[in-house]
Amino acid sequence: MPVAPVAFGVQMKIFRRKNAPIIFPIVFFVSIIFLGSIILHFSEQSNESALSWIDSIFTATSAACVTGLVVVDTGSYFSMLGKTVILCLMQVGGLGIMTFTSLSIYLWRRRTSITDRIAIGQALSYETGFNLGRFLVEIVCWTFFIEICGAALLMLFAPGNFTVFSAIFHSVSAFCNAGFSLFSTSLVGLKGDWGVNLVFIILIFSGGIGFSVFIDIKNSIRKKFWKSMAAYKKGLNWYTRTVLHTSLFLILYGWLALYIAEYVSYNRIIPMDDAVLTSLFQSVTARTAGFNSLDIGSLTNVSLVVLLFLMFIGGAPGSCAGGIKVTTFRVLVATIWSQLRGRKQVVIGKYAVSQTDVKKSMVLFLLAISIIFTAVFLLDFTEGGDLPHYQVRGQFLEILFEAVSAFCTVGLSTGLTSILSVAGKWIIILLMLIGRLGPFVLITALQSIQEDQMYRLPEEKVMIG
Repeated sequence: MPVAPVAFGVQMKIFRRKNAPIIFPIVFFVSIIFLGSIILHFSEQSNESALSWIDSIFTATSAACVTGLVVVDTGSYFSMLGKTVILCLMQVGGLGIMTFTSLSIYLWRRRTSITDRIAIGQALSYETGFNLGRFLVEIVCWTFFIEICGAALLMLFAPGNFTVFSAIFHSVSAFCNAGFSLFSTSLVGLKGDWGVNLVFIILIFSGGIGFSVFIDIKNSIRKKFWKSMAAYKKGLNWYTRTVLHTSLFLILYGWLALYIAEYVSYNRIIPMDDAVLTSLFQSVTARTAGFNSLDIGSLTNVSLVVLLFLMFIGGAPGSCAGGIKVTTFRVLVATIWSQLRGRKQVVIGKYAVSQTDVKKSMVLFLLAISIIFTAVFLLDFTEGGDLPHYQVRGQFLEILFEAVSAFCTVGLSTGLTSILSVAGKWIIILLMLIGRLGPFVLITALQSIQEDQMYRLPEEKVMIG
């Protein structure tokens, strides 16, 4: 047998083996989007204005990628079948990304090659006691338990606003950080209801911290509940503390910044307790749930910039949230701080971050910026941004906001989504899909192809700054 065909066959097997973790999530999401688009399209043909194919694909992508951008009003336009399809797409999409990323984090934290551990239909058991089935079942069970509790609380606090289906729909949407609402103005009508808003905040936060963090908190509480708070904090691992501290900092920062921008500088007239609650809610939901208790289109430019910052960062790895992730943000901040202090290592808390993870954070950050910049550039052409500035004043910020919201799978919009051109909708569809799978695929690809370099090239200095 010729050597060349044999060598080629071996290389193809290696390629497929190395890229299996990358290909499977892509196939999974594209498949459920394709199926959801078909069902949505034909389920709404009896509607007065039938749902077009592009709007069907847009809605299915937004639901499966748990984004929340909508081209038609979900509550009033879709039939019960259409709403149920969207609910299922949100649930499957949220569970799908949580499963893939949680499993990746589990394997990464045990220093086991992800390409050797992720295989369809095989038991992954390099570590004694680990059972893939039990691991995935635990994710599903906790997800359903939290969502059922959330739905029950919504019906308890606002029985006049939530039916059984509506409560389940919003609970799933909140936990999966999807942002779909059956109310035409999202949660603007409930902006003063502390009970409902706090339920949404807890659901969004739970779905955005990551499954591994959630399990670590659960185990720590179970082991330490009879001891002091100091013992409880000591029980949390370094990764969990990093995620929680960074997430809480961003929530508090957004809360204060939005309150000042809307109710101090602009002096929006609203009762004090409503002002405090809406600022808090909007800070939480911007990372990356997509609900809103204020009209996003009427916010000040300062508030929109604050929301852009929060949307871009997103939630934690292994969660339903999008964005570059809070850990990436924390590593970048620590890198800058280390450079300013002249440290050779990037330190967070009592531990130093590996140089490999520092480089991955930088690559992910730069890649996200590049994708968003390219999308904004293209949207400027498709949405009339190529006209003189005085004719489209303010549209650049709206386009940037839409692009960041789509890429970071947030779902907040200043009102541009419903009036996008066909080309603009396709750009947003691709952004949602890339933003949902991009970070996971990138990190997995880097882990799959990286090899130890056994040599070093001579170094040269370059002028910086």
